[in-house]
Amino acid sequence: MLSPVGQKKIEKKLRNIYNFLYSNIEIDLYSKEIIQVINKFNKKNKKKNKLISEKTSIVICYGDSILYSKQKYLIKGFQNFYQKKLKNYFNTVHFLPFYPSSSDSGFAVKDHYKIDNRIGKWSDISNFAKKYDIMADIVINHSSARGLWFKNFLKEKKPGKDYFLTVNSKFNASKVIRPRDHELLKKIDIFKKTEYLWRTFSPDQLDLNFKNPAVLLRFIKIMINLVNHGVTIFRLDAIAYLWKESGTKCINLKQTHEIIKLFRLICSFLNIKTILVTETNLPEKENLSYFGKKDEANWIYNFSLPPLLIHAFLFENSSYLTKWSKKLPSTKPGNNYLNFIASHDGIGMRPVEGILNKKSIKDLLNRLKKNGSKFSYRKIKNKSKKVYEANLTVFNALKKSDFDIDGKFYFERYISAHAIMISFEGVPAIYFNSLFGTSNDEAKYIITGNNRDVNRYRWNQKVIFNHLKNSKSKQSIFYKNLTNLLSIKMRQKAFHPNAPRTTINMGSKIFCFQRTSIDKKQIIICITNLSSKDQYLLLDRKFNNWKNLIDRKIHILPNKKLKLEPFQTVWLSN
Repeated sequence: MLSPVGQKKIEKKLRNIYNFLYSNIEIDLYSKEIIQVINKFNKKNKKKNKLISEKTSIVICYGDSILYSKQKYLIKGFQNFYQKKLKNYFNTVHFLPFYPSSSDSGFAVKDHYKIDNRIGKWSDISNFAKKYDIMADIVINHSSARGLWFKNFLKEKKPGKDYFLTVNSKFNASKVIRPRDHELLKKIDIFKKTEYLWRTFSPDQLDLNFKNPAVLLRFIKIMINLVNHGVTIFRLDAIAYLWKESGTKCINLKQTHEIIKLFRLICSFLNIKTILVTETNLPEKENLSYFGKKDEANWIYNFSLPPLLIHAFLFENSSYLTKWSKKLPSTKPGNNYLNFIASHDGIGMRPVEGILNKKSIKDLLNRLKKNGSKFSYRKIKNKSKKVYEANLTVFNALKKSDFDIDGKFYFERYISAHAIMISFEGVPAIYFNSLFGTSNDEAKYIITGNNRDVNRYRWNQKVIFNHLKNSKSKQSIFYKNLTNLLSIKMRQKAFHPNAPRTTINMGSKIFCFQRTSIDKKQIIICITNLSSKDQYLLLDRKFNNWKNLIDRKIHILPNKKLKLEPFQTVWLSN
């Protein structure tokens, strides 16, 4: 049973959220229901801790990332591939939304309690979770316009009654920060009055009304349902937009942070330990705020890393990356950065606001356009548009540069970018398609017109297995090199997610940082040549007996200089 102290903590968090909207009696009723949910869960489940270490790596995929012609349930097909090709390198799988959905590749959820019948059954998730960790999305900000909840909302039936956010004409939305460029509000005439439905992300994704505590309680139960089926890491999708107030930016509001604190508190009381990850594709200061005081997200996405890495490689200049890395706060036990270069979305531009200057951003977008990027836009205050994200695969992003017009070093750039991401402080996550150097899916884009679909390719299982059998295929070469980096990383104490990182400035052509194991016994110096020309570093004597973990080769010249070939990465370990 939850202790009286724990119960009071939950009551306090609810009061922080709803104090001006509901009476203490009403808040206490919701508090008691949350406590009942926790007690019921703990009665059925024994205590189980969660270990995060240098062995923790995540593969990001859809349940149908691999298509099997005769496989009824596609998630089983992926699990078959995982057993044969991925389990030695990834101990965690992030399955992107597997719920029934009406659009946005799963992010317009119709029913949070079901699995899309093409993808599988809850037993598929539960069985997989017996051996491996599963991360799943809680699509918390919005729900499908074609789902059960909205149908019930229109009929004033439960579940769904008062679930969706409507505002009247007096609501001041002039300061709202937008992530898209469609019309935010949809005029409707229901319940004998004119109101406006709020749609942050698309006309099919209707924002939920968290001013109604029943909605918050519903998502607590959804989280518990996921834990009951083996999910122990939660990605809180689009969480920053959760709470809206008239006359504000309607992003990062105090109540949103308080809701995350409540989720974190509930997770701390569960017998099965879980991890909360906030997905906040925002300028860095705002993104970092979701750590709170170690009482909000366990992990935050390191959103600034992808655009800064790609900029550094394309313009052969580490200045911005080095300056950013020096300022980035170190993590504390219980908190981590989730590092990535690619995901199912595009490369966000908001995270480099205030880091890259306007000219650098413009140059980056021009180069990405030459490399095949589409662009998604967001509306800003004066009704003009601004690039929100670049839509292309990492392979296309790094294929050519102004310094390497023919793409001679595309492979070296690609592998070294991933080497930096994998060795950086935090937990590494690799998008499934990135494992094979997948290029833009132009055919899918032509059919759907959805910019993000260029980076959401689905593989036929026979095709990908045949590629990997051929040692000379592009897919096989990329896969072997990336999994080799992961295999090395898993054996190094200095690559523990919380092992301290120190950034070392070695000039604009080199990016360098040091990782030191928590017990201080191992040091790894991670050095990358960001240029298409050989670079030379004068080494101290202490490095004479150090080893390059990646390929064991170190080019030491007679004058004690380390030679780095174009876009080469070395991991020097004592």
